[in-house]
Amino acid sequence: MPEEPCQCPDCLRFYREHDRLIRENPSLRQQQELNWAALQAFRTLAGRVLEDLQKVPDPTTPGQELPAEDESLQQALADLENVNAHLFSIEVLMERIFDVRVPEAVEQKFQELAGELAPDPLNADRLRLNRLLHQTPDLS
Repeated sequence: MPEEPCQCPDCLRFYREHDRLIRENPSLRQQQELNWAALQAFRTLAGRVLEDLQKVPDPTTPGQELPAEDESLQQALADLENVNAHLFSIEVLMERIFDVRVPEAVEQKFQELAGELAPDPLNADRLRLNRLLHQTPDLS
């Protein structure tokens, strides 16, 4: 018996976005470019936020306890540094993806299957990603 797709608002939004990205970018090359642009946008924004937050002067003197708000800011800075490190690692891996070129017949197969995959709510990849979505904290 196939697993029923979740119908919560987050998953429904994910399904729509998943399908849109496949429909609007049905070739290998388009998917490569889309993912590269999304990664670069994420790195640019996260890096800029990190830079700006690091410019905020530290009002504490040595030996003084940090207020809870400052502690949470320090934790956020550490988390953003980790995010940026992971994004850089992903970028290095994605550079390898750009080395892949396929014949036109394979690109046609991408486009053919895109039409089948996009509207399928029981797609195995979608269900797997849906489970991952529910395992992550709500960031909104």
